[in-house]
Amino acid sequence: MAKNKAIPTFDPKAFLASAGRGRTTTVYRKNGVVFAQASAANAVYYVETGKIKIVVASKQGKEAVVALLGPGEFFGEGCLIGQPLRLSSAKAMVESEIVRVGKTEMLRLLAAEPTFGQLFITHLLTRNSRVEEDLVDQLFNSSEKRLARTLLLLANFGKEGGPQPITTEISQETLAEIIGTTRSRVSHFMNKFRKLGFIDYNGHLQVHSSLLSVVLRD
Repeated sequence: MAKNKAIPTFDPKAFLASAGRGRTTTVYRKNGVVFAQASAANAVYYVETGKIKIVVASKQGKEAVVALLGPGEFFGEGCLIGQPLRLSSAKAMVESEIVRVGKTEMLRLLAAEPTFGQLFITHLLTRNSRVEEDLVDQLFNSSEKRLARTLLLLANFGKEGGPQPITTEISQETLAEIIGTTRSRVSHFMNKFRKLGFIDYNGHLQVHSSLLSVVLRD
């Protein structure tokens, strides 16, 4: 009797990393613009390597960083719910390899590939939880606590292996845009954290678990 051939499983990450219908891969240099605010929303993007920041600009030209994204994360999904124009800009913080999946292909994948749909839904739920936490942080916490929380998140605090060095260069201006304060306040708190032994500068920014005490402090 002939043996039954194993049915190959669908690997969404391998699929995204390969070239094919409705998707392309582009490498963006540091400060490269993946898409601009008010441009047509017609695709979803996936971070293969690098770091992307999502920036919103007011009519007066003031900017705020609303998200920092790394490998394995999607962005630009607003097009799937009929969003005609981008509400924000996406820029590379370092050289980044980004996969663009056209809206039509993305909708086909979500309908045809349950494994891919599960990966994408997990991303959306995680992102939604993060947005809620950011809102609470912005409404109720001081700028010092917001900075401490941001640094812990950037260092992957709470994930396996403990806090990791922040290897991506993040300016104090960018940190100020994320937490909604001034660069001078960020500089003040960074110096304070360093003197207290909560962070170190050794080529890369090293965040220690003890910084959590700032977040938990009443």
